[in-house]
Amino acid sequence: MIIDMGPLLRGEVDRISIDYRLTPEPMDGVEFTEDARVIGEVTNNAGYMRLSLLAELPYRTECARCLEEVRGVLRFNVDRALIEQKPGDDQEDSGDSQDPDECEYAVIKNGKLDVDREMLETIILEFPLRFLCSEDCKGLCPVCGTPKRQGCGCSERRVDPRLAVLARLLEKDDDEENDVGRQQGIRKN
Repeated sequence: MIIDMGPLLRGEVDRISIDYRLTPEPMDGVEFTEDARVIGEVTNNAGYMRLSLLAELPYRTECARCLEEVRGVLRFNVDRALIEQKPGDDQEDSGDSQDPDECEYAVIKNGKLDVDREMLETIILEFPLRFLCSEDCKGLCPVCGTPKRQGCGCSERRVDPRLAVLARLLEKDDDEENDVGRQQGIRKN
């Protein structure tokens, strides 16, 4: 969405409301179930202009641990100061600059403000790297591949095949101790 900032720059209005839908760029492994709803405003307070936006983006993906479907709504905030680039200025816009301090503002070029650019940049930078179905998701069983929360009965104890002979000796030793303990009336925990 490109906003004509002329009325705001000339002082005819002190606020421009924003309410529209934005189609985000596709991302690997994430399906956006709807377009993002973007609401906000551009304000001019005695020459200090500010862009404030809130976007809600419904998504569907899979849990990074157990691969179950995860659905939710991500919320993104954009809050930037605005500066006007006058014709003939050599000033670069915030997206082309390497200076991190310059990312705190958005540039009005030729009396227009590209709200989509600011919103898409924020979505890309703040998008989570992975999603979980719950914070305590235990993932998949490494033996059978079943989600651990469903329970599969597989042994948690895995022995390196190179040490299998030693493991059998330890099991045999434990069995012998249990037999002796039973004969003497002692239980081993």
